[in-house]
Amino acid sequence: MIRKATTEDIPHLIGLLEQLFAIEEDFTADADQQRRGLMLLLNLESAGIFVAECNRRVVGMVIGQLLVSTAEGALSLLVEDLVVDRGYRARGYGSKLLESLRQWAWEKGADRMQLLADQYNGSALDYYQRQGWQRTRMICLRSYVSGGKA
Repeated sequence: MIRKATTEDIPHLIGLLEQLFAIEEDFTADADQQRRGLMLLLNLESAGIFVAECNRRVVGMVIGQLLVSTAEGALSLLVEDLVVDRGYRARGYGSKLLESLRQWAWEKGADRMQLLADQYNGSALDYYQRQGWQRTRMICLRSYVSGGKA
């Protein structure tokens, strides 16, 4: 079952993010930071969090945020996180989560979805390619507003 996330799901979502951040070199799991971020997202009209459940257990999640694309002249959706618990992968949960997010984005008026993936996570890159995602020539750069984090 796929449904919108609620505040009661936050502990499960933090656990899933820990799994995701364990394989991404650019991010470190921090339960307090992830809790704050999830609360912000749950309260934004321009963000959607969907969870996959199996036997009343949250086994996957996807997060998307709407942005304005000047290239498209419309809204686009940034897929922030997609993760399925290790023990539940290859069962279609990721595809169902992405489709739920795609439908939500369509209803909100978005024309395009985009995401960032770890360049060394070959299994994720292969997965997205099988799902019909296309690589671009764009690269991600970041800078912190406060200048404090490196």
